[in-house]
Amino acid sequence: MSLNDLITVDAILPALRVNTKKSALHEMSERASAISGLGAREIYDAVLQRERLGSTGVGNGIAIPHGKLVNCDRIVGVFARLERPIEFESLDGAPVDLAFLLVAPEASGADHLKALARIARMLREPRIVAKLRATRDAAGLYGVLTQQPTSNAA
Repeated sequence: MSLNDLITVDAILPALRVNTKKSALHEMSERASAISGLGAREIYDAVLQRERLGSTGVGNGIAIPHGKLVNCDRIVGVFARLERPIEFESLDGAPVDLAFLLVAPEASGADHLKALARIARMLREPRIVAKLRATRDAAGLYGVLTQQPTSNAA
């Protein structure tokens, strides 16, 4: 699964200014709403509900918040590069400065998991993470996020 299928340049927040996890999720939900036509509150509630099960802060300053919605018809992604790292209750305790929000249809099953796996694999690559942290504009971040992977792992 290619990230080109999940994200557009309009879905990139290159310098998100927030101080809390809830603020970050709220702003990212607003952007996902603008792109998908779904309600921002509905997206926020779904993502927050998933977050209550356990933090989606996966470590190394990275979070992959996600949620499923009944009336969602396709998987939608929003990427944010935070101006300042924020507390996210991450697995390693490190604050988060890169977040990739994913909203999927309730019945997406395997496609949702494949999208999460693809994002997680990409964000484990130190070279890509360094580029994301160094890039300041939406078009540049989109380019880094959508470059073809160097391995054949699916």
